[in-house]
Amino acid sequence: MKAMIMTAGKGTRLGKITGSIPKALVDINGKSALHIAVEKCNRSGFDDIIINVHHFADMVEDEAKRLNRLGFKITVSDERDLLLETGGGLFKARNFFDTSPFLLYNADIVTDLDLSTLYRFHNEKRGLATLAVRNREGKRYFLVDSEGILAGWCNKTTGEKIISRDLNNDLSEIAFSGIHIIEPEIFNYMSGGIYTMTSLYLSLASSHTIFTFRCDDGYWFDIGTPEKLESVRRLCNQ
Repeated sequence: MKAMIMTAGKGTRLGKITGSIPKALVDINGKSALHIAVEKCNRSGFDDIIINVHHFADMVEDEAKRLNRLGFKITVSDERDLLLETGGGLFKARNFFDTSPFLLYNADIVTDLDLSTLYRFHNEKRGLATLAVRNREGKRYFLVDSEGILAGWCNKTTGEKIISRDLNNDLSEIAFSGIHIIEPEIFNYMSGGIYTMTSLYLSLASSHTIFTFRCDDGYWFDIGTPEKLESVRRLCNQ
């Protein structure tokens, strides 16, 4: 099965750490974040992977070559000239995918979420996409109905709220986990440019069903700050 791991981000919140290496290559107890993400995907059958590169692109490509020598199968989508965000980056790589649902995974996520269970859930529901979500503290939340269907988004810091569809019931707030299963049909509604998948989902949610898959068990971390990175290192060292 095919997957895309997003590895092009600059990782500015990591401060000095990403002044010399990209976030995807930060060390987590002897392995790069990219290596851990690739292993995670492979364990659930997502063994044909494309990554995008921008910040320290040569270094990320070198790591991809090293992982290929270890037996993984990794293709590179080059965004050296312009960082396209998650939406634009996925669209640029669209020719990599076939007619089956695929995984989109952020390289800075470390979790024990079962990707196989997520994939089965998506195939049962068969919406345009299924987004892994979790009850956790954050600033931005998806708004979903009682069936977990995406209906909007809010930013608790700014007060901004977007309602994409009227489902005639109370909506609940839930945080996105940075992991998606997506139908290739989505490329019919995409175009080139710089935009996020969140903005795309919110624009499509009024006319297409986008499910969320909630998992509050186990652990979920992003390595977006030095403090979070250290927490992940401690966890993975146990």
